[in-house]
Amino acid sequence: MAANDPIADLLTRIRNAANARHDTVAIPHSKVKEALARAISAEGFLRGVDVIGEGIRRSIVVTMKYTSEGKPVFTNLARTSKLGRRCYVSAADIRPSRQGMGVAILTTSKGIMKSEDAKRLGIGGEVICTIW
Repeated sequence: MAANDPIADLLTRIRNAANARHDTVAIPHSKVKEALARAISAEGFLRGVDVIGEGIRRSIVVTMKYTSEGKPVFTNLARTSKLGRRCYVSAADIRPSRQGMGVAILTTSKGIMKSEDAKRLGIGGEVICTIW
């Protein structure tokens, strides 16, 4: 099924899998979605990200991560920049997300990265999502 906003679809699939306590979730592949999933995984909110298949049949398989009590490691994934309202920030305007407890993921001219890395490099971009 085609989605109007594939990034929102990715975040919703991850949220739904976490709420249902699934071990893995499969998501249709794109380079942007793969980079976003890898950035979230690098922050420790997901156990791993793998790409399976070939050609147009490729999928991203996300392995979920839970606490010892069986709860998801993240509390929420929120899409910040939406189709009807894009949210851009300059390097000077990048602030800690959730008072330093969360992470904002940006798409910049250097690729997809977390907000702290973008601020350190002195570049701004579009805020894709916030995770806490």
